[in-house]
Amino acid sequence: MSINGSAERAAQVLSRPFTVGGMTVPNRIAMAPMTRMFSPGGVPNADVVAYYARRAAAGVGLIITEGTYIEHPSAGLSDSVPRFYGEDALAGWAEVVKQVHLAGGRIAPQIWHVGVSREEGAPPHPEAPVLSPSGIGLNGEPVGRAMTQDDVDAVIAAFADAAANAERIGFDGVELHGAHGYLIDQFLWGATNRRSDDYGGDPASRVRFAAELVAACRKAVSAEFPIIFRTSQWKQDHYDVRMAETPQELEAMLTPLVEAGVDVFHSSTRRYWTPEFEGSDLNLAGWTKKLTGKSTITVGSVGLNQDFLPTFVPGTGSEQTQVADIENLLDRLERDEFDLVAVGRALLADPEWAAKVLSGRTAELVPFSKDQLGTLH
Repeated sequence: MSINGSAERAAQVLSRPFTVGGMTVPNRIAMAPMTRMFSPGGVPNADVVAYYARRAAAGVGLIITEGTYIEHPSAGLSDSVPRFYGEDALAGWAEVVKQVHLAGGRIAPQIWHVGVSREEGAPPHPEAPVLSPSGIGLNGEPVGRAMTQDDVDAVIAAFADAAANAERIGFDGVELHGAHGYLIDQFLWGATNRRSDDYGGDPASRVRFAAELVAACRKAVSAEFPIIFRTSQWKQDHYDVRMAETPQELEAMLTPLVEAGVDVFHSSTRRYWTPEFEGSDLNLAGWTKKLTGKSTITVGSVGLNQDFLPTFVPGTGSEQTQVADIENLLDRLERDEFDLVAVGRALLADPEWAAKVLSGRTAELVPFSKDQLGTLH
């Protein structure tokens, strides 16, 4: 295919609007959530507003914000990560929403509780305990304490309050962070969930916490307000583990979430082109859509030639990540394997990524390098 033909195809495939519930996204390009730690005191400031608005103005259809802490003392691990409670922080987020909307984009906050990934004494609430399903860290060692029923109820209520606030201040939807080994995912994963009550055991029991949480959020927002749920097989620092070994196991975990009110699944992988199960080319987002009938977002090294591991683990790849074509991605979108494409590091490196891809200016794309993490551009 010629360069012009490829550009035409990218524009045609990616420029289609997408509607779920009361939200219509102008195209198929989303910004993946990426923790940036540029919000002093947990309050998104003018730099954060400009950071998101810049990408919406350059053609990103849906912004999914970096993870934001719910109002629970054990939720966070830094006072530079934004929170989603308190009038000061919510006012900052309201300004982000206003500017993204003025630029023509749609936006959803990712709301988050880190669970056992938090270190003892970490801000913003150093006095708070480290909580998790079973008091077990991702490496299998005892850490913190297991959550009581009161803890479970309080966390679920805090997620529901955050979802309600998202709708109140004008967001277009909300994403629940159920991936990467954080709290919701710690309930889903058998290695960290060894409970003997209703929240532990087989996959249907391990998903109960997440399903109750989704149901509480669904009740707290209007019927047309989309709820996105992020999932992953891999966990933080454990990149080869699997929550579900077969499509049947994956279906057993996803079905209760659909019944509880999830509208869209955001399926996080390291490389979007990797088949999830033997015997099929479908990736995790493709399998999720096939099994649930719900819309899905794919993510994982879109527009780049290697995954994120070299950025964080020395010796696992090149420091400089190169721009890569998206022909495989367009193939999958054309056959409706998934519905939206979330772009992470490529969009962090180049705020104009969407505009350049949609207009065929791919030769102008800026490659990602690790030093770009040190600024908010």
